[in-house]
Amino acid sequence: MALLRVAGALTEAPDVAGERQRRRGGGRRLSPLPTAVLLLGAVYCLLPVAWVLVASTKSTAQLFNTFTFAPDGSLWSNIASLSSYAGGVFWHWLLNTAIYAIGGALLSTVVSALAGYALAKYEFRGRSALFNLLLAGVLVPPVVLAVPQYLLLAKVGLTDTYWSVLLPSVLSPYGIYLARIYALAAVPDEVIESARVDGCREGRLFAQIAVPMMVPGLVTVFLFQFVAVWNNFLLPYIMLSDENKFPITVGLYTLLNRGSTAPSLYSLVVTGSMLSILPLIIAFLVLQRYWRADIASGAVKQ
Repeated sequence: MALLRVAGALTEAPDVAGERQRRRGGGRRLSPLPTAVLLLGAVYCLLPVAWVLVASTKSTAQLFNTFTFAPDGSLWSNIASLSSYAGGVFWHWLLNTAIYAIGGALLSTVVSALAGYALAKYEFRGRSALFNLLLAGVLVPPVVLAVPQYLLLAKVGLTDTYWSVLLPSVLSPYGIYLARIYALAAVPDEVIESARVDGCREGRLFAQIAVPMMVPGLVTVFLFQFVAVWNNFLLPYIMLSDENKFPITVGLYTLLNRGSTAPSLYSLVVTGSMLSILPLIIAFLVLQRYWRADIASGAVKQ
């Protein structure tokens, strides 16, 4: 009887294993609806970018007479015309934008790292109230602050200078919020206490221990602020009157206005828009390795 029971169990085992496998396989089946929604969102976001890339290869006549996604061979002639326009002022606008975006993003990342780490790891009176005030600042649109910032900087004579665009971009409530959240998650209190026991000063503790742990989060803060300053239009439009200090957003806007009397400038605007996207793409491709490193380190159980 025992042998018969063992033989019966052996014959049933493949069927049970197969049934379990089928159940597991059925549990992993996903609905196609979320994938379809994501694909529609991707098409919605990327379609204008694709049109700009294609339109930058067309001449002015083709840009207005035909609407197709088939590229043409006028890209290099458009870039040459854009480079020669007004003595190459486009590249000066691009350099100004790089100064505003890189300088503002770096300063904002430093301030966000210091403030976020302090809010996360230090106990002091009014910490919760200060953090709630920062959260309220996240909800305030930058458009609302543009005119008050202009009035403040006009009082000290900084309008129509590089500082009038750089200084308002230094303090980012959202960047401080992200830095605080990441400092809470990535910098263990035990590591900080051990460093203090070993005699490490607070400045060295922050620079040599906390900051390396916070690098992926700080890269995110830098990218968010870099993109925000790069695409900022209203603040430099209000602050600046000298064309040589314009960023690329305000510069292309002036070209677009002049295009109403000179339609040939529209192709230059489209080509300039295409070129203005490339630094953002390069920044994301270069800095994404820090996110990959963070994901890989989080996948290893300590």
